Amino acid sequence: MLNKKILYVNCCVRNESRTNRIAQALLSKMNQEYEELNLYEEKLAPLTKETLEQRTNFIKNGDYSSPMFKYAKQFAKADIIVISAPYWDLSFPAELKIYIENIYVTGITSKYGYNGVPIGMCKAEKLYYVTTAGGPYLPDYSYDYIKELAKCFGIMETELIKVEMLDVDGFVADELVSKAINDM
Repeated sequence: MLNKKILYVNCCVRNESRTNRIAQALLSKMNQEYEELNLYEEKLAPLTKETLEQRTNFIKNGDYSSPMFKYAKQFAKADIIVISAPYWDLSFPAELKIYIENIYVTGITSKYGYNGVPIGMCKAEKLYYVTTAGGPYLPDYSYDYIKELAKCFGIMETELIKVEMLDVDGFVADELVSKAINDM
């Protein structure tokens, strides 16, 4: 894996995040430099009526020079993407959804085919999704959603790295996290 542009999308709010710890171990095993985008340090905002109208007009005019497209461009140019997000309320933190809303840009990350089906425009060959859960993990509204979005972006290979049952009596969180790191 020489000279790959790796984007690490960090959606872990806690300083001592177990999810981030696993993602950092994965990145370390890749033995490459990477660009980290900490979603909690960015000034991401959901689209509003005004920003949606602006974005629509820019896209209609083929003008992608606005700063509002910086995250989509960054995502589209990455060779490998690592997303870390804890499992919250059967999904992921809202901050990740806001990020997705900001990167799903027709003309940068995807375009429409003749039949209306999205065709991916992203360079990434693989997307890793790293998550941890206090109890049992159900991928339906987190990893499965990301996996389908990745296909729309043109990223056909995804991998789920998960550690679950971290807060359940009888399970030792540090041992489970260490095992996941060692098994990578």
